[in-house]
Amino acid sequence: MVKFGYTIHYVSNVDKALLFFEKAFGMKRKFMTDEKDYGELDTGETVLSFASHELGKSNFHGGYVSASESKEPLGVEIALITDDVASAHSNAIESGAVELKAPASKPWGQVVSYVRCPSGVLLELCTPIGG
Repeated sequence: MVKFGYTIHYVSNVDKALLFFEKAFGMKRKFMTDEKDYGELDTGETVLSFASHELGKSNFHGGYVSASESKEPLGVEIALITDDVASAHSNAIESGAVELKAPASKPWGQVVSYVRCPSGVLLELCTPIGG
């Protein structure tokens, strides 16, 4: 069986990326290398992690599209589930995120908003589906 383990985002500054999630959402730092080129957040069963662009370039010699250097958000998002989207949305903006879409109700009853982190990562803040 294959199990989803973690998502890694390549960023300009791993420490700053972790600090944003700690400040905005109260997440706790799980791990950071001594070189500060890779770090993880404790987000439950699946790990959200960040690695430096330098580490990414060593993995992908042909390069990749950097979320922080892309004018538009990449077509990949991280969804954070919360019972209070409005509060999480406000905290994210106060912590440096850019609002892309204010909280709104979807036809199926879910409340959803979108922000872009200072590191360029696209975040969906949402209530649980069916909740």
